[in-house]
Amino acid sequence: MNKKGTQISLLLLITLIIVGQVKAQSLKQVIDKAFQNAEQQSLLMAKKYEDQPGRFPKSFENGKDTSSDSRWWCSGFFPGSLWYLYQNNKNTEVLKYAKLFTDRVEREKYTTDNHDVGFMLYCSFGNGLRITGEERYKEVLLTGAKSLATRFDTNVGLIRSWDHNTKVWQYPVIIDNLMNLELLLWAAKYSKDERFKKIAISHANKSMIHHFRPDFSSYHVVSYDKKTGLPHKKQTHQGAADDSAWSRGQSWGLYGYTYLYRETKDERYLEQAKNIANFLINHPNMPKDFIPYWDYNAPQIPNTTRDASAATVMASALIELSDFVDAKLKRKYMQVVDIQIRTLASDEYTAKRGENGDFILKHSTGAYPFKSEIDAPLTYADYYYLEALTRLKKRL
Repeated sequence: MNKKGTQISLLLLITLIIVGQVKAQSLKQVIDKAFQNAEQQSLLMAKKYEDQPGRFPKSFENGKDTSSDSRWWCSGFFPGSLWYLYQNNKNTEVLKYAKLFTDRVEREKYTTDNHDVGFMLYCSFGNGLRITGEERYKEVLLTGAKSLATRFDTNVGLIRSWDHNTKVWQYPVIIDNLMNLELLLWAAKYSKDERFKKIAISHANKSMIHHFRPDFSSYHVVSYDKKTGLPHKKQTHQGAADDSAWSRGQSWGLYGYTYLYRETKDERYLEQAKNIANFLINHPNMPKDFIPYWDYNAPQIPNTTRDASAATVMASALIELSDFVDAKLKRKYMQVVDIQIRTLASDEYTAKRGENGDFILKHSTGAYPFKSEIDAPLTYADYYYLEALTRLKKRL
C-alpha cells in the first residue's frame, strides 16, 4: 500500500474509532452531562429571580426575559425542575432555591377558578414531598386537591378547565386537564377520601370517550352541554385546526393515561396509552429525531417550528410506559427515547451556559396561533426533560 493509501486507511480507522466512541458514549454519560448543564443554567436562573419576590421564569423572547407570578399555570415547573436537580446531585444550594420557589406557589392551594392547580402544586410541592418528606407540604397538596375538586360537575362528570369564552363554550375541558388528576389520586391515597379518586376516574373515562378520534389523536378543547353532559363543540385553541393533532396535546394524553394505569392498573388506560404512543411514533409527519412540529398537521411542515416541550413530555411518558408493556414494545419505546434525549442534549437544543435566558432547552412552541412563545424556551420543556433524565438515570 502506498503512502497515500496508508494515510486514507489511517484516517478511516480514526474516523471509525471516533464514530464508535460517539456511539459508545453511553446514555449515562449523556444524562450526566445533561444534568451538569441543567444545574448550571438553573442556578443562574434561580439567582436572577431570587430577589424578585413572587416571580417565576416564563420564557425568553426577542432577547428579553418574560416572567409571571404564581397565578400563571406554569408557576410550579421551575421549582419542580430544581427538585429534580437536587434529587440528582444533592447540591444544597439547589435545595435552598427549590424550597424558596416552591413556597412562592403555596397561595395557589386556594385556587378554584382554573384547573391548573395540579400543574402548580404537584410539580412543586409534590416533588418536594417525594424527595424530602417535608410534612408541611402534605397540607398544601391536600388543600389544593380540595380546591381542584370544586371544579367537578357531577352531571357533566368532568373537571371544568376554563371559565372564559362563555359565549362559545358551556363547559370547556382541555386535554391538558388529564395532567391534573395525579394530584387527586395522591389526595385519595393520603386522605383515604375516595371522592378524589372517583372524580379523577370519571374525568379520565369520559375524556377517553369524547376527546379522542378513531386514530387515537385528540381534540384540544371539548365543550360539554351542561344539561345533557354530552359534547356540543370539539375544537382547538392552540392547534392548527379543530381536527388537527396539536403536538403537546397528544403528549399530554400519552402521559396522562400512562400514569393513570400506574395508579389504577385499569387495563383500558394502558391500551389507551399504547394506542396514543403508536399514533405518535408512526405519524408520517414525525421527524426522524422525534422532536415534533408544533402540530402534526401544521400546513407549513417542514417549514415550521418544532416543539421541544411536546418531545420532553412524550419521552418522560414513554419511559414509564415501557415498564408496562412486552419486550418488543419496550425496545421500540426506548429506541425513540434514546433518539429524543440525545437530540435534546445536543448543542442543537441545549443552550450554552448563560444563554437562552438561562433556560435549559431551546426550540419550544407555546401558542403558535397567538404568535406567543414561538421557537422559544419554556419552563415545562425543561421540567419534563429533567423528569425524563431522572427516570432514565434511575433505570441505568
